[in-house]
Amino acid sequence: MKSKRKSKKWIVLSAVLIIGISFAVIFLMRPKLAQYKSINAKVGDITTYYTFSGNIETKNRQVVTSEKIMQISEIKVKEGDIIEEGALLIETTTGDEIKSKIAGEIVNITVEENEQVMGGIKLLEIVDYNTLEINVKVDEYDISKLTKGKQTMVKIGALNKEIKGTVNSMSKEGQVVNGIAFFTATIDLAKDDSLKIGMSAEVKVTSDKVTKVVTLPMNAIQFDENNRPYVLKKSEKDIAVKTEVETGINDGIIVEIKSGVSDGESILYTDKDPIEGLGFSRGARAENPMGGSN
Repeated sequence: MKSKRKSKKWIVLSAVLIIGISFAVIFLMRPKLAQYKSINAKVGDITTYYTFSGNIETKNRQVVTSEKIMQISEIKVKEGDIIEEGALLIETTTGDEIKSKIAGEIVNITVEENEQVMGGIKLLEIVDYNTLEINVKVDEYDISKLTKGKQTMVKIGALNKEIKGTVNSMSKEGQVVNGIAFFTATIDLAKDDSLKIGMSAEVKVTSDKVTKVVTLPMNAIQFDENNRPYVLKKSEKDIAVKTEVETGINDGIIVEIKSGVSDGESILYTDKDPIEGLGFSRGARAENPMGGSN
């Protein structure tokens, strides 16, 4: 009898001990609120963009060359002159006249009066600095984003400014790189006297846009082992509890919350970024091997 009583006593004690340890483990593993910051969800707008990079070029440039052997009698222009289409540029000793085919500024005069030149020699250049453009490479999956006439914003890094652009054309033939065809889109730039040929630029085209939606900073969103997003909320027992959420678009800074969080609701978070490789994709597509990105 004593043996049975001792056995029952040890069973009861073991059970109590296990329960005590379990509560202790739960208590110790309970997320400590002190390690978190809090932020309130708020209603806002999110816009995402496709971006493409390139360099500013002129739409109109004429390299004036000699068509045959000739001797120059008089050069009618000088570098820096602004001329109209059809302006007289050079006269030869035989009375031939060389005229401009475009309007623009005279640059790079490479010959002198009374000089005799062979056929095909460069004489001067005319550049139209008033009509500038930028050519960007676009992969075959994104050509629909740059349809003719579509408005864009063009950021000029060197000037720290944005100007308007309009898609003018898309090449009909592409260049294949790593199995993907890339096409050239031409964007006409609004007139701006501060622009210089050769400056690098980034073309931005709206990808997605949502307005008046619940938003949170991206680092307020976490992901479980199955890559499902969730947030942490403070419970009535002052512990951080998981709440699954449905996310929408993000601009790399804030993310749309479709469900799981209400406007003004307090969310717990840390300063750590979301784990790389999980959760959010930043941007519409990977780096463009032709020199741009989108």
